[in-house]
Amino acid sequence: MLVAHYFNPPYLLPLVEIVRGAETSDETVEAVCSLLRKLGKHPAIVRKEVPGFIGNRLQAALIREAISLVQNGVASAEDVDTVIRYGFGRRLAAAGVFEIFDLAGWDTVLAIARYLLPDLESSARVAPLLDQMVARGELGVKTGRGFYSWDPDRARARNQQIAQVLVGIAQRSAN
Repeated sequence: MLVAHYFNPPYLLPLVEIVRGAETSDETVEAVCSLLRKLGKHPAIVRKEVPGFIGNRLQAALIREAISLVQNGVASAEDVDTVIRYGFGRRLAAAGVFEIFDLAGWDTVLAIARYLLPDLESSARVAPLLDQMVARGELGVKTGRGFYSWDPDRARARNQQIAQVLVGIAQRSAN
């Protein structure tokens, strides 16, 4: 038995996390990965099952810090999104985090980490801002309001724009 965890939208995102069970054979994992590769997917093997696997854990760390920045008045949601979209988000579309920092140099990463990590959000609790938004019914597109205001036309248009960007990335992607 194993888990094949796709990312949304699965018809545009090629990643599939493969989570092996305690008794899943190497042959089973390789057979599933081979099939996925033939389908144009990029499997990533989760060697040890943890809540959220790999992708959701990384996203949770990002959203925790992003909400903290907004909650503490450091930046607006729009400006946080701008930094992600036009900064490291584009870089991450081209190379993984370990590739990027291998190129930058781990001595530089270490110096930044020593300075920055003590100041990052590290709470194991949900951000009060998120609790407050949900309590007010600000659920995003579902209710017409989250960090942004949404009407059905705007939501549909934004989803189409995101899909077009993902298609463009896929068309330019070498692997």
